[in-house]
Amino acid sequence: MPGEQLPTTAAWRHLGLREGFEVLFIDEDNDGRRFSGCTTAIEADEAWTVSYVIDVDASWRTRRARIRSRSEGGERTTEVRTDCDGHWRVDGVPLPELNGCLDIDLESSEFTNAFPVHRLQLGRGARARAPAAYVRAANLSLERLEQRYLRLGDGGRGERYAYEALGFDFRCELAYDEAGLVLVYPGIARRVA
Repeated sequence: MPGEQLPTTAAWRHLGLREGFEVLFIDEDNDGRRFSGCTTAIEADEAWTVSYVIDVDASWRTRRARIRSRSEGGERTTEVRTDCDGHWRVDGVPLPELNGCLDIDLESSEFTNAFPVHRLQLGRGARARAPAAYVRAANLSLERLEQRYLRLGDGGRGERYAYEALGFDFRCELAYDEAGLVLVYPGIARRVA
């Protein structure tokens, strides 16, 4: 898992936590992949949008990300770069608290939970830590998010994982399709295309 080729597009509808939509476009080559997407949502009566371009290497480690947000509070942009070995620079400034993170995780995106699943290639019943550089939707600030994934097994069309975001004391079961993209993120989003 995941074994099937990635689609060229995907989309999710936000449910519960916020109302909105995420659309993703995928480009692949021998050196890695580029993911370009946008989320528009209303959360706590505030409308916002976050657009992103994320590049990963052939092993699914984050190389760089360009992220832009807009809300009533204004427009923000940030650029994140890594050496693919767990050292991060945000807008050119080293961020040592992210050392050891290989994945970027956007608060605004369901898609970014695909990165550790692809990178780790866990066997059934296997568990792994996957700390991530977590980007907040409202202000694009970055922080370290300790995460764990446990591959549970067959979910019908794909696989199921027990997911934990330790900093938020959050746990759920994520369902993925055969290509390793989230199908169902309980209480947050559902894949619609």
